[in-house]
Amino acid sequence: MKRGESIKALLRKVNKDLAELHTVYETSLHDEHVNEELKIAIKNIFENLRSCLDYLAQEIYEVFWGIEKKPERLYFPIRSTASNFNQAIENDFPELPKKSKAVFDILEAVQPYRDPWLGQFNRLNNYNKHQDLVEQTRTEMRQVKVSRGEGSVSWGPGVTFGSGVSILGVPIDPRTQMPVPNTIAKTEVNIWVDFKFREIDQSVLPFLQLSLQKVEKIFRDLEAYI
Repeated sequence: MKRGESIKALLRKVNKDLAELHTVYETSLHDEHVNEELKIAIKNIFENLRSCLDYLAQEIYEVFWGIEKKPERLYFPIRSTASNFNQAIENDFPELPKKSKAVFDILEAVQPYRDPWLGQFNRLNNYNKHQDLVEQTRTEMRQVKVSRGEGSVSWGPGVTFGSGVSILGVPIDPRTQMPVPNTIAKTEVNIWVDFKFREIDQSVLPFLQLSLQKVEKIFRDLEAYI
């Protein structure tokens, strides 16, 4: 693969940037706002991962059709429906299923109608490129855990108890939604603070990590054929 080393270098760069991103991320959480450095780091990660995908598209074309008639603009196909995907393949990679059913199947398996990740990734990538740095929102989630002996019960947002409810033998106060003061069970309240991408309602760091894993897998899967 002619661009294999370039793709590997980009993936190494993303791995390094993700590790460094954690520090800026934690600082932003404590400051209660999204640091501009964090936004730029996220933008760069998306761009590098998208470049990996587009390099793969270039490789596919050159392996099966050569470089003489290669379209001026050639991108990794991303389509929301099977019919649109098949049309895109026919336009940019004509007769790919005949030339390599394996490559076609790899590309088809990651399409948004098969796996929502690629559509979400593409949406955020395009937003970063053509508009402003993608919006992140700060969120907090509270979880209550009641423990007694070896047993425990936990609940988070969206759970509401009415009157007369007890957890592990401890009554719940419907006004506070907390166990009444007692000496038989232990109550813990944990609060997680996070940033989410507003456009797709996904937590920032897990989605970035998932995106890296997905692109790495696409690269490994295609590497055997191109």
